[in-house]
Amino acid sequence: CIITDPETHRVLDILPKRTAFTLNRYLRSFPKEERNNVELFVSDMWKPFQESASFYFPNATRIIDKYHWVRQMTWAFENVRKSEQRKFGKQYRIYFKHSRKLLLKHFDTLDEDTKRQVLIMLDTSVPLSRSHFYKEELQKILKTNEVFEKKEKFKRWIDYTENCGIIQFEKCTDTYRHWLTEILASMDTDITNGFTEGCNNKIKVLKRNAYGYRNFRRFRNRILHIFSHKQLNKDQAAA
Repeated sequence: CIITDPETHRVLDILPKRTAFTLNRYLRSFPKEERNNVELFVSDMWKPFQESASFYFPNATRIIDKYHWVRQMTWAFENVRKSEQRKFGKQYRIYFKHSRKLLLKHFDTLDEDTKRQVLIMLDTSVPLSRSHFYKEELQKILKTNEVFEKKEKFKRWIDYTENCGIIQFEKCTDTYRHWLTEILASMDTDITNGFTEGCNNKIKVLKRNAYGYRNFRRFRNRILHIFSHKQLNKDQAAA
């Protein structure tokens, strides 16, 4: 479990596990006065993270990182595509699989030739065509500049989609309703977990290059050492 400051791009600590017990024990080590000063808490959709934050950071606005809740919609659409392409012959299955990126892209950003390719694919399946419509509508909403308007459109999208009859999107809207407060809060700020996810990728590379670490303390120290040098270079540049 990696804990970072998304504003200053600092790795604050590395925990051996991301269980509620491990996280709660760590957060209890900080004085209550300091925890009360935390203003924003950003995480993925791992429930123990948000539950711990609600208890230990009572004054913080809790946010679900945009990448993690948007990909719920992406997964829903991808699951529909996979389900539909299984109904086709081998040649069409391979074609749909290779064309997945075209289907995922926002339709308005495609050129005329690729738009025609997408429309031909959508004509082969009603569920796929409808799912593509729901995906496109949400992508348009995410491009809305005015925050209040974006929130209202998002809530209307949930109302419109939750009984669409496509189980993958109904599950997606159920997830959105469960995390609605934290998702709407993510629209009020530009702060994301992008830095944290980047750190995760570098940690995976470190672990792979070392063929794994048997001692967590050494692993943790190695991670903190890598990112401390990065932060030192930033501080020197600022000075």
